[in-house]
Amino acid sequence: MIKKLQNIINKVSPVLAIALILIVWEVLSATGIVPKFMLPSPFDVVKAFFGDFTLLMEHAKTTLAEAFLGLTFGIVIGFIVAVVMDRFIIAFKAIYPVLVITQTVPTVAIAPLLVLWLGYGILPKITLIIITSFFPITIGLLDGFRSADQDALNLMKAMGASRMQRFIHIKLPSSLSHFFAGLRISVSYSIIGAVVAEWLGGFSGLGVYMTRVRKSYAFDKMFAVIFFISFISLLLMVGVTFLQKAVMPWEKNKNKF
Repeated sequence: MIKKLQNIINKVSPVLAIALILIVWEVLSATGIVPKFMLPSPFDVVKAFFGDFTLLMEHAKTTLAEAFLGLTFGIVIGFIVAVVMDRFIIAFKAIYPVLVITQTVPTVAIAPLLVLWLGYGILPKITLIIITSFFPITIGLLDGFRSADQDALNLMKAMGASRMQRFIHIKLPSSLSHFFAGLRISVSYSIIGAVVAEWLGGFSGLGVYMTRVRKSYAFDKMFAVIFFISFISLLLMVGVTFLQKAVMPWEKNKNKF
């Protein structure tokens, strides 16, 4: 009984917290404590979202296409870099500091340079997404490779297994949980990276839409697109979780015991 009550509380608590925030937000906006042009009410934001729903969907297609392409390349590059770093210790010592440095430079600072070098097309946007998304993938895979059971690796080696066979049968399965942990972060970064890149130029995309409504002081639409971007990121992260359960069914079965 106590356990069931605790489960109910755990599920209800986030809903209550969000409801409380919305109520406080509505009160601040409705009473004029914070002017509506600075903080539109939740109802105004919802109204703005559905009023521009078709336009938002069109812009979202562009942003999602950029994010998907950039994330795909980021996964491929991250996988290759992780394998090389795991295989060669000198590569690890040479590449790892460079990876860390790439994450210390603000995305907003890189974006104008990419636009200057690569133009206003899709290429600078995809490049920025790759830069922001491949790091969690690389580090996650590298940690996964190094967490492989050393006894299992030694046993396969003693049985005459090649390095590739040891990698496929031991190291790769050991890295899957780490990979999906990094992928959950990367899918969120890919959307944010696409939006930031779109701020600096382009003809469509949620970042372009955001820039236009900001310049027209339509802050209800500004809040609407912000929450829409957050919703897309959360939806993609949930999608990665379901993908992980499908790819790693043994993890679900292991938790039952």
